[in-house]
Amino acid sequence: MPLTRFSTLLRGLRAAPWLLALGLSVLSAHATAPKPGARPTTAAEDPNEARVIVKYRSGSTLMQALSANGSTAARALPLHAATMGQRLGLPMQDGRVLDAQTQSLRGQGMSSSQLAARLSQQPEVEWAVPDEWRYVAAAPNDPYYGPNQTSITPTVGQWYLRAPDATIVSAINAIGAWDITKGSAGVTVAVLDTGVRYEHPDFTDSSGASKLWPGTDFVSDTTSPGNGDGSDPGTWTTASQCGAGTGSSSSDWHGTQTAGIVAAATDNAIGMASVGRNVKVLPVRVIGKCGAYDSDIIAAMYWAAGLSSTPSVNAHPAQVISMSLGKSGSCPSSYNAVFAALDAAKVTVVVAAGNDEGLAVGAPANCTAGRPNSGALAVAGLRHIGTKVGFSSIGTAVAIAAPGGNCVNTAANSACLYPILTTTNGGTTTPTTSTYSDSYNPSVGTSFSTPMVAGTVALMLSVDPTLTPTAIRTALQSTARPFPTTGSTAGIVQCKAPTTAVQDECYCTTTTCGAGMLDAAAAVSAVVPAPIVVSPPLAIVSASSSTPTAGASVTLSGTGSSANGGRTLTGYQWQITSGGTLAAFSGSTTASTATLVTSAAGAVTVSLTVTDSAGATGLTSSTINVQAAPVTPPSSGGSTSSSGGGGGAMSVAWLALLGLATAALRAAARKV
Repeated sequence: MPLTRFSTLLRGLRAAPWLLALGLSVLSAHATAPKPGARPTTAAEDPNEARVIVKYRSGSTLMQALSANGSTAARALPLHAATMGQRLGLPMQDGRVLDAQTQSLRGQGMSSSQLAARLSQQPEVEWAVPDEWRYVAAAPNDPYYGPNQTSITPTVGQWYLRAPDATIVSAINAIGAWDITKGSAGVTVAVLDTGVRYEHPDFTDSSGASKLWPGTDFVSDTTSPGNGDGSDPGTWTTASQCGAGTGSSSSDWHGTQTAGIVAAATDNAIGMASVGRNVKVLPVRVIGKCGAYDSDIIAAMYWAAGLSSTPSVNAHPAQVISMSLGKSGSCPSSYNAVFAALDAAKVTVVVAAGNDEGLAVGAPANCTAGRPNSGALAVAGLRHIGTKVGFSSIGTAVAIAAPGGNCVNTAANSACLYPILTTTNGGTTTPTTSTYSDSYNPSVGTSFSTPMVAGTVALMLSVDPTLTPTAIRTALQSTARPFPTTGSTAGIVQCKAPTTAVQDECYCTTTTCGAGMLDAAAAVSAVVPAPIVVSPPLAIVSASSSTPTAGASVTLSGTGSSANGGRTLTGYQWQITSGGTLAAFSGSTTASTATLVTSAAGAVTVSLTVTDSAGATGLTSSTINVQAAPVTPPSSGGSTSSSGGGGGAMSVAWLALLGLATAALRAAARKV
């Protein structure tokens, strides 16, 4: 028996009396400005210009010395750049003083993160971090994103993507996630649904590129012929076409709606924004006029993940599969193998919990492949105030909850105030005009909660493609916001474990609606990989002599220098930093060795800067103490010797001196 489409369920739900009871009170939809995201962006680092903020340890030798000198923070801290620069062998400048132990510093020849890493290794530094740029969170320019709509309904626009506030409690804060990543075109979400309308203008980005990969068709029901390319020909039916007692129905363009939530073109100045922004969608048609067979769905899951080449090779395997489909009942064993295979292939599957009005989660959302952290990531639906929306199924199989759309107002034929605005088509049978769902043709159901989670998963994979389904589930659940316990009308009670009795609006718990309300910004922030800090290269100088005699040459070698983190040394630069009048280089100063020719006594300081393959630099200095040359006594012309140890004629000078001495002695003797 084919699975019942959620879209078919929704047609019945919209006509049911309980749907009008979803909104027992009318809440205002006042305008709210988008809030800044949880993690603002930073400008790209300049590899040769560093800005850091550093805090010095209160008990450090440096701070004690300043205290002993009676220095104040405002006067003392600007002296630290010279101190730290000398220790690191880097030119550094003082920046703003922040408090008694904290200041900003600027450096040359490396990036901010590299300088922060080197400063952090200093014993007197408590911490050092890059001094980064921060920006105001910018909303996309898609006209239907914002509140206070005047040309379209709902007037609240895409309320579910904005930061939550007192009115839109369950909004997922996609705008905060976009401050971390706007999604990668290298991440693909397969949408297993009715197919899509490729011609919708919001499936083409501002550069003219399609947001959709070429898809394929798995519908085997002969009453639902397709084009084989993943497009949606329409799912209208005539009376009894899907079995005795079934009536006629219009096409609902369900796959176009769910795909738009995942990856409609964003910031293209038309229509709507999507959760995943730059990610791509792979349309896979599995639902025909009367539903979808398990065999079609399972085959499509294998193919979408790139684990099957039937009916053709999938050139764009998906990392995420979104399925807004299901039926009440337990998980068939036929799904166990495919969920296990997708888990092993690191493909995350997001499935709608179901629209059975508070009954238990249906299949395949309740399939776990025998392990609690694999299988389906089931999604329940919330009203805008954070309570369970009346139609959503519940139970322990639910992983997380997201907005499902709700109407609030109770008057017949009135506008639905908080539906999910998304891409659709205006045709009732075959396709006509591309358009968007609105308050009079609302999109509500866990069918639309699901692609919000799938789009968030795609953003998470955009910042860390190595994430496993288990890691993704853990991050989503650990960052989910708590369910509210107040805020609805009097008489609304806490949700209970599902039975055979329906439960409409109720306050969610972690055993009925999952771990909490989806927070896209927090989930993406939680999986941003920690920056890999590679230490700068180590410069080492050895000299053939550290005390040469003036006039001698000294061979300087930097061959003992080394790079870190798998990098290699690519450059050497020798300089004389002091004593430049006492010596000079002979030959190259950019090789691993250099020759220093000394000319006079004194201290000569040379520096070696080495550069690695990533452009990072390391610097060291070495002092050469040049010794004076020994003094040689002057010699007279023609003399061979002036001392004993072998005869020789005395010089005229010595004879004169001898004569004077003799005369002096004789004079002294006469006086006696």
